[in-house]
Amino acid sequence: MSFARKVWHLLVAIKDGLSLVFLILFFWALFAVLNNRPSPAAVRNGALMLDLNGSVVEEVQNAPPLESLLSSAVPDRQYAAHDVIRAIDEAAKDDRIKAIALDMSTFLGGGHVHMQEIGEAMDRFRAANKPIYAYAVAYSDDSMLLAAHADEVWVDPLGGVAVRGPGGSNLYYGDLLKRFDVKAHVFRVGTYKAAVEPYIRNDMSPEARSNIQPVADSIWQEWLANVKQARPKARLDYLKGDMVAWAQSTGGDMAQAAIDAGLADKIGTREEWGERVAKVAGEDEWDNGPGAFANTDYDTWIADIGEGDGMGSLSGNKAIGVITIAGDITDGNAGPGEAGAARIAKLLDDTLDDDLAALVVRVDSPGGTITGSEAIRRAILRQKAKRIPIAVSMGNYAASGGYWVSTPADRIFAEPTTITGSIGVFGVIPSFEGLLADYGVSTDGVKTTPLSGQPDILGGFTPEAEAMLQSTVEFSYGRFISLVAQSRKLAPERVDEIGQGQVWDGGTARQIGLVDQFGDLDAALEWAAGKAGLKDGDWHPRFLVSKPSTFDTFIASLMGGGSQTQGALPRDLFGYLARQQAELDQRVLGDLGTLATMRGLQARCLECPVAAADARPRKLSAEARSLLARLLLD
Repeated sequence: MSFARKVWHLLVAIKDGLSLVFLILFFWALFAVLNNRPSPAAVRNGALMLDLNGSVVEEVQNAPPLESLLSSAVPDRQYAAHDVIRAIDEAAKDDRIKAIALDMSTFLGGGHVHMQEIGEAMDRFRAANKPIYAYAVAYSDDSMLLAAHADEVWVDPLGGVAVRGPGGSNLYYGDLLKRFDVKAHVFRVGTYKAAVEPYIRNDMSPEARSNIQPVADSIWQEWLANVKQARPKARLDYLKGDMVAWAQSTGGDMAQAAIDAGLADKIGTREEWGERVAKVAGEDEWDNGPGAFANTDYDTWIADIGEGDGMGSLSGNKAIGVITIAGDITDGNAGPGEAGAARIAKLLDDTLDDDLAALVVRVDSPGGTITGSEAIRRAILRQKAKRIPIAVSMGNYAASGGYWVSTPADRIFAEPTTITGSIGVFGVIPSFEGLLADYGVSTDGVKTTPLSGQPDILGGFTPEAEAMLQSTVEFSYGRFISLVAQSRKLAPERVDEIGQGQVWDGGTARQIGLVDQFGDLDAALEWAAGKAGLKDGDWHPRFLVSKPSTFDTFIASLMGGGSQTQGALPRDLFGYLARQQAELDQRVLGDLGTLATMRGLQARCLECPVAAADARPRKLSAEARSLLARLLLD
């Protein structure tokens, strides 16, 4: 009887397993059918729909697939800047694309450098006698900078322009840490190295302010100049003067205020904007709804023109490698979107046997760990040992560790609004002896040397331990100075003078010798090709990237990776301003998590986002979240 029962259970298990398999196959087949049905998924004659419902980044971050699938929140979409530029440039040459429809109602920005580079691509598109129509409910700094390059700028009747300019506030936790009797042990070299100030002060130091304010002012002047060049009739004095009077002049109608200032051309709903685009792009055969027009969405267009990594180029052409260092520099395999040194070094080392004609290093990083920065630098040097030209192209940031990895370059390219420099080193370690004492906990033990058990975050640091750690920081700073002096052919004393943790805008950095010339990634590629003795048509860029797995790609498709599927609601003026409040908790956790989990010495520019008005909060690791939860809740 028991044998029959076991057989029966086995048959039931087989039946359930087969049912599950057939169910999975059914949904897989349904997914395949839906994605291969005759539909608007093919490129059509009409407009290229750039519905930027997310942020533009240097390198798209791959979120953990299962975490994304199980999360209740839909992650913000990310667009690689070079893909957006390539999409626009290819559209300019393709007769199927009649115009660009640029919808930025849910655009989150991406930094001045990326906006200017995309804006230049928009100018090339317009030079091909093709129009661009921009629309948003409300425009912020970055979206206004992009929209300025359009033929017509439309604003919703309930919208307007909310340009705030570079700048903002850091959070300072000096009194908070004192209240909990937590001591932040700071080790640094650099009078202007302000990255440690949030943990030891309650305000910005005069030295940090005197350094960062001119950088913010320079970026603001560049923003004004770029918008004025793109829209000569714009009255930017409204933005520089009494903005309250500007708003009140129209009774609070910010859409009309934008028209009066020459920042927008038309007031209308998205449907009315769509009708305008349809006059050029044609009617949409697939959609009879209001404001519909014939279009090809961004994802379909990118798929049609190819991935653009250079892997499919003709074998007769020489390849110029492009390696991207984006985000915080860490020691491990993190990324893309975070500059994991081990991952980047492997990407470089995997091409040592390849016949690369040159290498361009694209840097968009505020820095990170010293060890990670050095690991990447050494990997670049292994490429340089092949006697190929090395160029660095700087994005929004290439500061501190971002400059450390740039030192092997034969030539450094940057934009006027790039934030670079921050040549300095620091380390911060918290200790909790005061907090433990408040709860009646003490520490004791045996020692064989003054460094036994040090650094002791529970019992406090000995003077010998603090002196040893400070000497390590000073040695690393000296190493940093030496690398820059050798690379830039400057005296170490001069590097120390422009170092000390000072940040510089790209224009000033060129004047003091930290940057060779202005130019974007294409300029760096063209220089590298010329140094390699290659002519136009004899080379192609080959992006050295980590390819996502098939499983990751499938999960991303289930998440609705297309530009038309995110479903984010447009933001009005209050929505843009309120986003700061929604991100405040992430900023606090990010700052405290950095203090709690900082690994090793840092060459990092934490003040760079403030100077650039970058509202994106620092990512908090799972380890830091867990530690902070224990500290705050236990």
